Amino acid sequence: MIKRNFSSQDLLSDNEVKEIHEASMDLLENNGIEIMHEEARNIFAENGAKVEDKTVFLPRQVIEDALDKAPSSFTLHARNPEKNVTVGGNNSVLAPGYGSPSVTDIKEGRRDSTFEDYINFTKLAADSDNIDVLGGVIVEPTDVKDEIRHAKMLYVAAKNSDKCLMGSALGAKKARESFEMASMLFGEDEIIDDRPIVISLINTMSPLQFDERMLDALIEHAKYNQAVVVASLIMSGSTGPMSIAGTLTLQNVEVLAGIVLSQLINPGTPAVYGSATTIMDMKTSNLAIGSPEYAKFIGATAQLARYYDLPCRAGGSLTDSLMPDAQAGYEAMMTFKSTLNHGVNFVLHSAGLLENYMTMSYEKFIIDDEIISLLTNYQSGIGVNKELIAKEVIEEVGPAGHYLTEAHTMKHMKDFERPEVGNRTGYSSSDNIVPTMERAHEIYKERLENFEAPELDPAIDEKLTDYIDSL
Repeated sequence: MIKRNFSSQDLLSDNEVKEIHEASMDLLENNGIEIMHEEARNIFAENGAKVEDKTVFLPRQVIEDALDKAPSSFTLHARNPEKNVTVGGNNSVLAPGYGSPSVTDIKEGRRDSTFEDYINFTKLAADSDNIDVLGGVIVEPTDVKDEIRHAKMLYVAAKNSDKCLMGSALGAKKARESFEMASMLFGEDEIIDDRPIVISLINTMSPLQFDERMLDALIEHAKYNQAVVVASLIMSGSTGPMSIAGTLTLQNVEVLAGIVLSQLINPGTPAVYGSATTIMDMKTSNLAIGSPEYAKFIGATAQLARYYDLPCRAGGSLTDSLMPDAQAGYEAMMTFKSTLNHGVNFVLHSAGLLENYMTMSYEKFIIDDEIISLLTNYQSGIGVNKELIAKEVIEEVGPAGHYLTEAHTMKHMKDFERPEVGNRTGYSSSDNIVPTMERAHEIYKERLENFEAPELDPAIDEKLTDYIDSL
């Protein structure tokens, strides 16, 4: 978990935020949003919304009252309490990539994701000092049956890590099974509902819709007080207006509707204002997540979330590149720097992604992990005190001296960031000219070979495996 030491940057003026807010309120009240779930429509109706067929019209007062009940921050609990994280405030909580159907390795090339890949990326995420939350769908293992895939993935995350977990949002049944398994991990026979132990991603269906499966999962999470990230993935020019301001307004309508529903079901449900919104590239018809416009969406989304006093999800180490090359590096650096600078609280897609969300790269995971370390160091500020100003040391060394053998140097020589992937050796022979991708390949192989999982109570392990066998 990164604790930011500087104020978040703003892209929008206060008046611009207010304009987007007012347009959103008007659209929710007079245009409405399509809710493809009868129970959800009934909940809205019982709390003062107008419902016509599948369209829900939300009065401003209903929206404002519900948002007032949503927490501005919350603690997500891990089985190791030392790895609990606070989502909100000045914190950035990191999770790896999510949902990619393909993986790539510079030696083997691009292919469909498998369960073995899921295990490998779980281990890499567990081993990383930067990643706080894992589970969910780091990659989509195409060789596991759909009806048990979510449970097997959660078990792998629980077995190989004691960090916080993402659950399943693929309907009520799978969501509840995630809660049951996570509760077993905490040694409980009943679902834990007094604190969030999983967090799950609830996606809108743009424009202006929520589908039944996502709403099933949202309702289940709210009933059991488990955390949700309500997020839109809108493409400007395709599923949203051909302008950033217009797309932000559409996103705001969709996300607020989902968060309001969570609070109408269970006031105080931990809810995160989320976005994966970007532009559509008009040449290729692909979404462009390595674009400067995407970096703007990150900042504006964080600012809108702060306006409603909600935690925010956006950003990550994102790129449109097809391989972990220079393009992948500069785009990932841009998007993650925007993520930190604008104060995003929950960062999905922190490491590994290529090809506009479609592919997870083993080598890029390692490179992104280093980018995160570099930017974490950058944002940590500069310590200024008597010891670090080192006035006495400067006086003692004097003109034309050196500091190599000073006690002050020995004491602080490990304070500066030292990259594992980056090369600082200088040119001495061809032996040390190894491309970044190849160094990252060697590092990921070493990390997997040397990985050691944290201890898991054998009785809990057996209970989890028996549970999966029963599904």
